Parts: sequence; C-alpha cells; structure tokens
Amino acid sequence: MVLDDLGSSLRGTLDRLQGKTRLDEEDVEEVVREIQRSLIQADVEIDLVMELSDEIERRALEEEPPGGTTARDFVLRIVYEEMVDLVGDSTELPLESQTILLAGLQGSGKTTTAAKMAWWFSKKGLRPAIIQTDTFRPGAYDQAEEMASRAEVTFYGDPDNDDPVEIAREGLAATEEADVHIVDTAGRHALEEGLIDEIETIDATVDPDRRLLVMDAAIGQGAKDQAQRFEEAIGVDGVVITKLDGTAKGGGALTAVNETDSSIAFLGTGETVQDVERFEPNGFISRLLGMGDLKQLAERVERAMETGDEDEDWDPEDIMSGQFTLKDMRHQMNAMNKMGPLDQVLDMIPGLGGGLKDQLPDDAMDVTQDRMRSFEVVMDSMTEKELENPRSVGANQVRRVARGSGQPEERVQELLEQHRMMERTLKQFQGMGDADMQRMMKRMEGEGGGGMGGMGGMGGGGGPF
Repeated sequence: MVLDDLGSSLRGTLDRLQGKTRLDEEDVEEVVREIQRSLIQADVEIDLVMELSDEIERRALEEEPPGGTTARDFVLRIVYEEMVDLVGDSTELPLESQTILLAGLQGSGKTTTAAKMAWWFSKKGLRPAIIQTDTFRPGAYDQAEEMASRAEVTFYGDPDNDDPVEIAREGLAATEEADVHIVDTAGRHALEEGLIDEIETIDATVDPDRRLLVMDAAIGQGAKDQAQRFEEAIGVDGVVITKLDGTAKGGGALTAVNETDSSIAFLGTGETVQDVERFEPNGFISRLLGMGDLKQLAERVERAMETGDEDEDWDPEDIMSGQFTLKDMRHQMNAMNKMGPLDQVLDMIPGLGGGLKDQLPDDAMDVTQDRMRSFEVVMDSMTEKELENPRSVGANQVRRVARGSGQPEERVQELLEQHRMMERTLKQFQGMGDADMQRMMKRMEGEGGGGMGGMGGMGGGGGPF
C-alpha cells in the first residue's frame, strides 16, 4: 500500500525505544528528527511536518506515561493520536439523496472514482447515477460508460454534445429517479483558467450537496497549490485519495486535506470498482503504524462472502466439523483473492501487517500470490478422489499431476505440505468451546495487537488497541 515506506520508517524509529522504560530528552529529540525525516520523504508539506513533530515532542516530554507502559508504547500512542488528529474526521456522507461533484486534474482518477463511489453507494442500498460531463478528454465518455457498467449503476453522458454544462443539466433531469447523483467533470494537465471557469459554471448549475477533490496519491508537493485553487473556485468538502495500491509517497494528499480544511472521504486501493474504502482515520493510521484495522478487514470478508459463487455448495463452517480437503483449501484461497491483494489484507490484521512485513523481502507478497496461483493450476490437474483425500496422493500421482499441470514436482509437494499444515491447525480449533476460543483470541491480541494492551486509556473506546 502507498505510505508503506512512511509506516515502515515510523515503526523503525519507534523500535529504537524497545526495552526502554523511561524517556530522556535526547531520546525524544532523536525520535522527533526521524519522524520529521519520514514525513518529509513521504511528501508531507514542511510546515505541517513541523507542526506535527513539535506537538509530538511537547507531549512526549511533558506528559507522564501510564504505569507499566514502555517508552515505545507511550510514544506510539502519542504519534497515533497526533496523526489521527492530522488527517481529521472522515468526510460526512449521509446515506440519503444527494448530488456530489468531483473535481481534479486530468489523470487523478476522477472517472474511476465516480464508478467506485457509485458502487459503494449501491451496496448501501441507494440508487446512484453517474453523469459524465468531460468533453475535453478523448475517450472519457467510453471509459465512464464502461466503468458504470462494471459497477452496475445508471449512467448518463452525451458524446455528441460539447457543452459540459448542458450535459450536466440534462443528466440530472434524465436520472432524476436516482438517489445519489455523481457528476464527473473534466480535468486538465495543469490548473488552467478554462478548467476553473468550466467547473465553476457546472457547480452553479448542479448546485451539489458535496464537492470532492480527487487527488492521485503521487501528487507530492504540488498538492498545496492545487488544493488552494479548487478551494477558492468551488470550495472543497472532502478529498478522495486515489491509487493507494501503488508505490507513491502519498503525503501530498494528506497536505491537501489540511490545506482545504476538509477531510478524506474515500481511498482508492486498486483498479476494479470494488477497490474502494470509506476513509476511517483510526483504522487508517492504525494500519500505517502496523497495528491492524479489524473494521476494514471485516468489510473485506463480508464483500468476499457476498461475491461468492451462488452455485457453490460449500459452507465455511463445514471445515470445523468434518475432514479438511483440498477443495476446502481452494475455497479459502478464492475467498482470500476476493478480499484484495495479500499485502493489503495483512495490513489489516493486528500483528501480521506492519512490523512483520518489514522483515520480509520486498517481493515476498508477489511470490506468495504467484504460489497461490500455481497451487490452483496443480489442483486443476488432480482427480476428484485426490482433491477429497490428498493423503492418498503418492509419488506416482505427484509425477502425473506435475506433468499435467506443467508445474515442478516440488510445487505439487508444497501444495500437499501446505494442506497438511492447515489441516493440523484446524484440528486445534475443532472441539474448542467458546471459553477456549475467547482465551486464545485474547492471547493473540496480547501478542500481536501492537503491544498497547496495557494502556487502559486506549482500551474499550473503539480504538485499534
């Protein structure tokens, strides 16, 4: 995920306090310098960096750590709270009838964002419609129509009309039965007067309830000027940060939020219409600092279940009571794929993202995804009997499956060994009572939840600890 470098750097800085029970001024100054360096490298605007780091330094020196708290956990809590304060609350988006205007430069991802937002609203039970007013970019109409089709939502555009204001007006009338109107506007390669004039006129015509600025996560230091111009032209109620699945630094988009005195509405995390997250500041910063995001993880699991194959005669609970087969393993792999890229999913699990990923090679996630795909190919070359009873697969069958799948025999053996490991793990769960399960979950939280379990003030209030 974008900002991974920032998260890794911040975690590395805090790990230098490992084992310390008290903080001295030299410790705090060193940590603050590293935090400043990390944020500046992530393209967060300098004034904002200084404001944030000064507050972290003040609190670390003046506040008294709760009893039994390590120096690392104390500073971690301060960094977490100050960064949540920096990104602010999530943009208010009530689940009711409304018109949303999208603004931004060309290439920022407005058209894709319109479809993603429409898909998100449709999953909340509302009827969205996309109105495409971009007459400047060749292919804008076709792209918007295609994306709306993928999102399975209403679409309006007019490729024969070169007046975006007229298209907007007619689009609202043509889609009046929709609950949510999302108006996608044109962009330019730079902040030209023509762009500003056009969007001001469209804004006056559609009179939107909310105006969202769409920004590429790679925007960098240019975010400040861009945010100011759109704020002056139409006012910005919220920011959508796109392309968070890439390697961009992302700090510029955070700067834009502060510059417009607004908030973040959505995060774009991939290429499909389903790759969108409603921004939640607690979970976002918690994930950044390696402490997971269980709320977003639950939403991903729910989405994977909703998009399952209706023809599948398979209940996940069956594996807790019966024999665990390769078919069950395949179903689990398919469910994982539907949840999104593996590195994003791991980031949401306390104790598995963040620090653990920092210790892995850069290509570890790609290798894991490739291996899962090769396992699928191997299973396609196995018989029903072998899939149902993998322990029956002998050396001759391994050779046959390897030839049929075009995979090395070692990969077939890896699949069988992976199955045996998962089977052993599941047997530990089988027969567990609720009390046993709760004890095990508490132990997991204590070991992998970011080490903040002893901080009573952060406990049951809905925080990530």
